[in-house]
Amino acid sequence: MLSYPLAVNVLASSLLALALLSCTPQGDPAIGAEGYTDDFERDRLGDDWNNTGGPWEIRDGWLHVRGARNRPLWLRRVLPRDVRIEFDAKSMTPDGDIKVEVFGDGSSRAEHESYTATSYVVIFGGWGNTMNIIARMDEHGADRAVGPRRPVETGHVYHWVIEREGDTIRATVDGQELATMVDEHPLEGRGHDHFAFNNWQSDLWFDNLRITPL
Repeated sequence: MLSYPLAVNVLASSLLALALLSCTPQGDPAIGAEGYTDDFERDRLGDDWNNTGGPWEIRDGWLHVRGARNRPLWLRRVLPRDVRIEFDAKSMTPDGDIKVEVFGDGSSRAEHESYTATSYVVIFGGWGNTMNIIARMDEHGADRAVGPRRPVETGHVYHWVIEREGDTIRATVDGQELATMVDEHPLEGRGHDHFAFNNWQSDLWFDNLRITPL
């Protein structure tokens, strides 16, 4: 029989292990040197995607969502540490608000009105189409980089590129800077290794996802 202190320590370790196991999907394959692509030319999301409860759908060869309210669509692939993520995106509502998450846990979602991500949140045309940011987990917090002001044009298809090399994350749209963040304590490793499309209320369309190791 275990002594009481040892039993407590074993129980605590077991609970911690369970918590860690629950924070990210198990068995997700890593993205290899060949990279990953998805052109959404099909009828269903498919097994590569983890829908956490939003109205995500494929329509006319695009990934479409409106009103997900921070219930992301997570890619069931483990990202490389340094990576380039490219995709096309458009908003069909005047508020813009195109949003994705990078280096999150692959399963987190909003349970209430407030939502603190496990990732970097990249937003183009947030807050009524007035602000472009990269936020470290909390998009409403102070720990975020604000880029040049540039509104989203309704219906325009933007080509996004998000890259991380070392401690720097940089996002561009159509070759122009969206925002850049230097993080001395970067989100990395287990629990910070997945990509997601996200959305609050705007009418968003995504296509031509390509992920390339750097």
